[in-house]
Amino acid sequence: MDIKDTARPLDGAGVSAFLRSLPARPRLLGLGEARHFVEELGEVRNEIFRHLVEHEGYRSFAIESDCLMGLVVDDYVTTGAGTLDDVMERGFSHGFGALTANRELVRWMRAYNEEHDEKLRFFGFDGPLEYWAASPRQALTGLYALLDGPLPGTVVSRETLDTLLGPDDRWSNEAAAMDPSQSIGRSADARRLRLIADDLVALLETQAPQLSAEDGDRAALYARTAVGLLRYHYWMADASPARWTRLSALRDAMMAANLRAVAENGPALVFASNLHLQRDKSVMPFGDQQLEWWSAGAITATHLGDRYAFLASAFGAAGDDIPPPDTVEGILSTLPWDHCLIDARRLAEVVTKAVTKPAPRVSRDFAYFPLDPARLGVIDGVVFLKQVATRG
Repeated sequence: MDIKDTARPLDGAGVSAFLRSLPARPRLLGLGEARHFVEELGEVRNEIFRHLVEHEGYRSFAIESDCLMGLVVDDYVTTGAGTLDDVMERGFSHGFGALTANRELVRWMRAYNEEHDEKLRFFGFDGPLEYWAASPRQALTGLYALLDGPLPGTVVSRETLDTLLGPDDRWSNEAAAMDPSQSIGRSADARRLRLIADDLVALLETQAPQLSAEDGDRAALYARTAVGLLRYHYWMADASPARWTRLSALRDAMMAANLRAVAENGPALVFASNLHLQRDKSVMPFGDQQLEWWSAGAITATHLGDRYAFLASAFGAAGDDIPPPDTVEGILSTLPWDHCLIDARRLAEVVTKAVTKPAPRVSRDFAYFPLDPARLGVIDGVVFLKQVATRG
């Protein structure tokens, strides 16, 4: 089998054929980023999502961005609340709101919803985390407000909750990312808030039947986020060598919990780093450590099985970073299409039988995560762009 036999042009027909080749129709189709801030990949993603909506019944899009900020975008695309400029500024974390492809996606989703009764939904599925953790205020107070009657007051009064939370800047202290002693996560107030969050989550279970579907989903999101954030803050205050491995694992666990909720809204396209969406362990060098943790994709696949599928992305020339010809990206660069979709498992067979085995790509761009020839067998497909520009 020739390398060309594993690939097809990346177009609507190719995407539909890929879906039909899977053992089951996925509830979540993950499209990984080999690198953030690549507009060409965002444009390809938008084309894929439009096809999935118009021809495959997909109704949701999820991105590696703050799950609470994502509510702003979802409100805009479903109801038209706010302005596009404001939504792009307030609805994304990690600087993703500045990307033209993201703006065009949100614009298109809003235009689609204006003409259709069955609405598209937008989700952020990352925690309120960048290099540090945000205050749990929005999640805790939002959950508290949705719980009805006098019972929330038996857990904690709103005044006491506000007092325990205190100023938000003591939670969002960026210095705590690298200095555990700067973290509030193991203070007396934080420990009490963890117990309160647990009681509020239990209270939510007892009141679930009286909540509307919309309020129930919103309360569940607030509950997951409050508990996850307080747990994350606790481990930010940890000074052991396992600190960053633990934090990385907790972040992906929060992502996976949000993805399971997204899956309940019907077939969705999920867009995030390859490291977060792959089915096996993520490995990343960090200073003098090698971090390893189970990715959100691996956790999600444990729950969804064949209803989760993963497309990794890979690039040929990224700016002036050219893949050597003996790497997977170098081999894929010989294909005749600028954008193509590769059956990764068939590619793994070709690579296994090759006389000269591909070498791992070592990129000069620290933000690019190359394909690992040894891991092709746990990927469903590869979206390959022969040439891209980079920023960020």
